[in-house]
Amino acid sequence: MKVVETLSDLRRARAALEEPVGLVPTMGFLHEGHLSLARRARQECRNVVVSIFVNPTQFGPSEDLGAYPRDLPRDLGLLAGAGVDLVWTPSPADVYPPGFQTWVTVEGLAQGLEGERRPGHFRGVATVVTKLFLAVQPQHAYVGQKDAQQAAVIRRMAVDLNFPVDVVVCPTVREPDGLAMSSRNSYLDPQERRAAPVLFRALEAARRAHAAGEHDADRLRQAMGAVLAEEPRANVQYVSVADPDTLEEIHGPAARALFSLAVFIGKTRLIDNLVVGG
Repeated sequence: MKVVETLSDLRRARAALEEPVGLVPTMGFLHEGHLSLARRARQECRNVVVSIFVNPTQFGPSEDLGAYPRDLPRDLGLLAGAGVDLVWTPSPADVYPPGFQTWVTVEGLAQGLEGERRPGHFRGVATVVTKLFLAVQPQHAYVGQKDAQQAAVIRRMAVDLNFPVDVVVCPTVREPDGLAMSSRNSYLDPQERRAAPVLFRALEAARRAHAAGEHDADRLRQAMGAVLAEEPRANVQYVSVADPDTLEEIHGPAARALFSLAVFIGKTRLIDNLVVGG
């Protein structure tokens, strides 16, 4: 496995790779969810590239950029074990050179849910992924369903800008108790960690209700809210029943829907989602 830092070194290393190339974009502090993406890429591509870059432009001024967990030696060991061929670990100056002022913005899909609560977040995501696509020139890119809105934004951006990249959205990987794997789970203390699976329990309650024939969006939101209300450590930011394609909130029947939520457990903000109805 080759590890490079500068853009010029990446371009030289990329030129030697056989097609097709799969890209897994990450911010590091890897877990089994990231590794599942790398293994999927390994199955489907001749060569696999992973980027590790804590992207400053997708963090708001009060968010956790400085505290975001980092452990590059550990990450590289995990990626070598997953059969990755090339890892790019750029500095912020590599990605955003002095005087940088060009941004990529996806409109409708980025407005609600996470976009509403984290202004500028998806502008940072779309811009950095655009730069990753241009630098690595993959045929396939692998992202996780846990960040459902992010996956939708990246897919829309790739289509709208005519990138010859197939964006593959892979299933959320969960702990045995249902908690979606996330680098931010490392922030949770033992009591908060025991409380955190309430997100998945809330989603499952709505899924079971939907499977039993309850399709009213308001009642499905209430089903999630009722479960969350039972956990005193949960501070709910939003509970959503939205169209899986447009991400617009549904009012009335929800035969097909994206259930999603954002909840603070202590000071840690966690998100999760499920898609129902095919």
